[in-house]
Amino acid sequence: MSEYSSDAGETVDATPPAPSPGAVTESKKRVRTPRTDWRQGGRTVLAWRDWLLALALVSLGVGVMVGALLSAASPSAAGSVAALVIVWIGMLVPVVWAFTRSRPAGLLRFRAIDLLWGVGLAFVLRLAQGRLTVALGGSAALPSYPLVDGGLSPEWWFTEALGAIIISPVLEEFFFRAVLIVALFTILRRSMGRPVAGLVAVLVSTLAFVLVHVVDGGGAVDQLVATGILGLVCGALVVLTGRIWGAVLVHVLYGLSFVALALAGTFLG
Repeated sequence: MSEYSSDAGETVDATPPAPSPGAVTESKKRVRTPRTDWRQGGRTVLAWRDWLLALALVSLGVGVMVGALLSAASPSAAGSVAALVIVWIGMLVPVVWAFTRSRPAGLLRFRAIDLLWGVGLAFVLRLAQGRLTVALGGSAALPSYPLVDGGLSPEWWFTEALGAIIISPVLEEFFFRAVLIVALFTILRRSMGRPVAGLVAVLVSTLAFVLVHVVDGGGAVDQLVATGILGLVCGALVVLTGRIWGAVLVHVLYGLSFVALALAGTFLG
């Protein structure tokens, strides 16, 4: 305790009063450790809940329906390209809206092992897809592209070289495996627990992923099964690691491997 003398000659206690136990408890309650993983909840996923999920599903549905109508009304190559762009926009809108509001903790973090996951799983999935096609009665021959005047059509460079390798894989992973999975997981985590919430989120996002490809024209059984397996693997990768880039790399390399095989079948077959 410290004292000092006032002008009147009185001795005054200058020691500040000790905080009450209740004030100490209240102060401790206000100190929160920042979450480093979106799977733990926290402020970074507060906006990634019901409204985001509703917006994502509505935007995707509108994009798919408008794209289908446009493709039916204009069955030309230009119409197909325009329909594809409309579907991309339907996925892009909720992705942009979500990431401008907040970024789930750790979701965009990159680790070297993500590259290993991407290369390894893409190779395994492409190998499995080839065996699955043969097992379901498909042809074992390499896929190929139609040629126009001895070369690839202008639309090919957009839909395959750019779309199938870069735009679609990246956009689909951020929509289905980031927006849908994170939103569903965040909504269900407290009521169901993390394991069940993760399982439900992966299954629902995979179902939506397959349905979009059904509407987009990938109706062959082997293609749908392979698409479903791709969705399950990429979804599980996001839920188990908490990061998106491994799934993005799997999808990009999976699409790249198909384009490479189809080019080989086109010019070497």
